[in-house]
Order: sequence, then C-alpha cells, then structure tokens
Amino acid sequence: MMKLSDINVGDELPLREHTASNVSLFLYNAAVWNAHRIHYDEAYTTGVEQHPQIVIDGPLQGDWLSQCALNWVGDAARLTNFSYSNRKAAYLGETLTTGGRVTAVDVENDSVSVELFVSNAKGEVTTPGTAVLRFD
Repeated sequence: MMKLSDINVGDELPLREHTASNVSLFLYNAAVWNAHRIHYDEAYTTGVEQHPQIVIDGPLQGDWLSQCALNWVGDAARLTNFSYSNRKAAYLGETLTTGGRVTAVDVENDSVSVELFVSNAKGEVTTPGTAVLRFD
C-alpha cells in the first residue's frame, strides 16, 4: 500500500490512454442525463454545430482525471479536493492520455496535491486539473 512518506514533490503519476467509442459516449451521456447531440449524433455535430467529429464530453475527461489520481493512490487515500477545466475540444477517434505529478506533500495534514492533465496525441493539454488526496 502506498504511504505518504514514500511520495515526493515531482513524482509522476502513471499515464493512461483513453479512446472513447460511440458506445462508451452514448452510455456515459445516458448515465449523466446529457442529451446534447454533439456527443452522439454525427450529422448534427458536423452539419449544425460545425465540429469535425463527435465531441468527447468534458465531464468524461474530468472523470478520467479523477480516476488517474485515485488509481494512483489506491485505497491509501481519498480525494478531498478536485477541479478541472476543459480548454480544448477532443473528438471521437482521438486517443487521450491522462497523467500528472505531485506538486506538494503536506505531512501535517496527511495530504498530497497533484497537478493533472488530459492531453491529445499532439501533446496539447486539453483539460488541466488539480486534486488533493488525503491519506488515512
């Protein structure tokens, strides 16, 4: 099990690749009651909204970021603070990568702060985020 004493500022979180499919986008949006057609209707998305392809939702990318942090610590800590901001659209067919790094270790409060990211194949950060994880 991971221990707070083993974590240092600058430590990298494991990278993970995500490739959404039509089915995964449909199921995710159904689960969160998001009926915006840009996440499932290609004709509408490209013809009306003028996107090049179906759009991967921002909240899904946020979920991938929280998973990145939580998978890294496992059962050793819990997420106590989390934020993210979608800065660049991502589209069906793109492989996105999540990762991050430790920015602070707070021994007094048994917590770690991390900077998170979702990046595209060009290495552009589409969704930056931050999290604080508290160790039990």
